[in-house]
Amino acid sequence: MTVLAAGAGSAVADGTAAQAAGGVASLVQSVDWLAIAPPTLAALFALIVLVTDLFLPERRKPVLGWISVAGLVLAGLSLLPLLRGDRTTFCLTARPEVCSYAADHFAVVIQLLVLGGALLTALLSINPIKDQKLPGGEFWFLLLSSAAGAALLPASRDLATLVIALEVASLPVFALVGIRRGDKLSSEAALKFFLSSVTATAVMLLGVSFVYAATGSLHLDRVAEALTHPDPQLDVLAKAGVALTLVGFAFKTAVAPFHFWVPDTYVGAPLPVAAYLSVVGKAVGFSGLIVVTVEAFPSYGDVWGPVLAVLAALTMTVGNVAALRQRPDRAHSAVRLLAWSSVGQAGYLLVPIASAAYADDAAHAVGSTVAYALMYAAVNLGAFAVAALVARTHPDNRIADYRGLYASRPLYALALGFFLLCLAGLPPGIIGLFAKVTVFSAAVDAGLAWLAVVMAVNVVIALYYYLQWTAVLFRAPEAAPEGAAVPVARPRIPAALATAVGLTALVGIVLSGAPQLVLRFASGALL
Repeated sequence: MTVLAAGAGSAVADGTAAQAAGGVASLVQSVDWLAIAPPTLAALFALIVLVTDLFLPERRKPVLGWISVAGLVLAGLSLLPLLRGDRTTFCLTARPEVCSYAADHFAVVIQLLVLGGALLTALLSINPIKDQKLPGGEFWFLLLSSAAGAALLPASRDLATLVIALEVASLPVFALVGIRRGDKLSSEAALKFFLSSVTATAVMLLGVSFVYAATGSLHLDRVAEALTHPDPQLDVLAKAGVALTLVGFAFKTAVAPFHFWVPDTYVGAPLPVAAYLSVVGKAVGFSGLIVVTVEAFPSYGDVWGPVLAVLAALTMTVGNVAALRQRPDRAHSAVRLLAWSSVGQAGYLLVPIASAAYADDAAHAVGSTVAYALMYAAVNLGAFAVAALVARTHPDNRIADYRGLYASRPLYALALGFFLLCLAGLPPGIIGLFAKVTVFSAAVDAGLAWLAVVMAVNVVIALYYYLQWTAVLFRAPEAAPEGAAVPVARPRIPAALATAVGLTALVGIVLSGAPQLVLRFASGALL
């Protein structure tokens, strides 16, 4: 329904031009259901969960989690017929080449990322919902609704659909962050996240209205045509619209100075929701940023290129320096370090997008961001999965609580160490190293040598705190105080949590063994 409303709204906006030219353009559009299957299936299962929740007794509520997992698996499988990347729908009847939805290679790759991230989040959430007595029906409905919006956004090819998809992906997350009723940290995090996001969205909508006023269209390719030779009287309005439109996406990606909500939101949210925000939330923001810059505003690269380059340098520096200052004995320091690390990683992800403004082939340049995002999604979700395991016995989730993890849970300690080394870009995390090299190369090829230097310095800074945490895992555990009770058995690890850790570790190992599976995206134009 979201796609239908957005596509029809865009058709009305752009159909007036054809009518003014003397013809009456039909607004009746055909729908390619196969093309829109991924977001549609996620939305359909969200409704199924919502209705099923009304009829299930309390003791049967856990089945909702497995229904949600099945829905996300089916949505992911629906990507298989779309691998050719040649399907479009919601096209103007007067100009069939102008469409509101495109299941191209870029959209399919990002949809795979967000649906895979949502699936792993679902696996991480099954036991916390039961243990923390969270409202299961509401949780799964909100998660699937957000996943539907996240899957819709990368395929959106008009500004109306982009904005709607962005809000459908974001609004449910506000409720997920604050779903622990009565928890002060959770409520404060949700309120801060909500107010900040609403402000950013309002600014973005103002920018979209400016762009529409300057170009007379909402479809990205027609906006790009109009901005190639803008009306001199509307040039300033168009530039202001371009700048303001990027604000909303900058907020979703936690780009400095729009990052201030990140640490408190990650700490206050349930850990699986924080993992979802760190990966799927970023994928949503960066895919939107790529689509509007490369597809709609390529002729205004002199406006957004320098701004994004400066923001990339600022973001990676702020994130890494803040992560460096986290004290191991502070409550929730592990989650805070992952939060600040995600801000630093956002800076790296922004580098190829900024480089696209200076490259001869902008669509080719952003492939490095896609390759890096795929690596980051797998290993960051894995790190959160191990953090969820430790949180079962150490609710404060301090970095110091990971001391001796190798002695008690050797496989999980090795997995977390591997994830951290991937994020740092050190062997055996080969995929992390190669992904950083592709981002570094994008900056150098675009002539942004100063940005490459800033990135190199930040990579060195990040090495310290990633290696520091890795070293903690293999230290001898602290001796129990004299007279203290010694546990005789380790708590059982839930199957869903073990599966999440195992899947992310397997993906990381496969990608490190065959990095070309991901890095090929950096060598080809996805858009």
